[in-house]
Amino acid sequence: MSALSELNQEIALCRKCDIARLRTKVVPGEGAENATVMFIGEAPGWHEDQQGRPFVGQAGQFLDRLLASINLKREQVFITNVIKTRPPDNRDPLPTEIQNCHPWLDRQIEIIKPKMIVTLGRYSMARYFPGKSISKVHGTAVKKDGVIYFAMYHPAAALHQQSLRKDIEADMLKIPKLLAEAVNVEEVKPSSEESGKQLNMFEV
Repeated sequence: MSALSELNQEIALCRKCDIARLRTKVVPGEGAENATVMFIGEAPGWHEDQQGRPFVGQAGQFLDRLLASINLKREQVFITNVIKTRPPDNRDPLPTEIQNCHPWLDRQIEIIKPKMIVTLGRYSMARYFPGKSISKVHGTAVKKDGVIYFAMYHPAAALHQQSLRKDIEADMLKIPKLLAEAVNVEEVKPSSEESGKQLNMFEV
């Protein structure tokens, strides 16, 4: 059994949050265990809860098209969410739920060791771009400890606000260039007095 499969079994047994008793299936994530790119969304929705798979509803279909636009399939990347259980009525994840799922996401990242993490939506963005607004930070990236963190709108945003579709499509097209030039991007190493501040961002 792979390390991810073992981790998935542990996640399925987690009952730290009250919402665990309401779920149909846990949604740990799926994709290549050695994926170069990892996409982190917010939380499973109704379709995901039914199937136990991430991004299988309308937003997921849009994500599949976005991946195809850069010649990728979901089997080549890893897709997960900040929390692994659907919140009731698709409400936003609560801070305690995000905190309780934090170790699961950390362990997924440790196993996969992606070169690039793409945040989809403001909840995953907040983990790597604290204090930033997604309307200002989308399409930009930071590099830390050899990993590129790239912020995007959640694909579902385009379903609710068509004007965001072009932004999402344009941001996705930046990913191949970021990966190709990863070794040429200077890593930002804050000085001691800046260590608590947000890393400088670079654009593609």
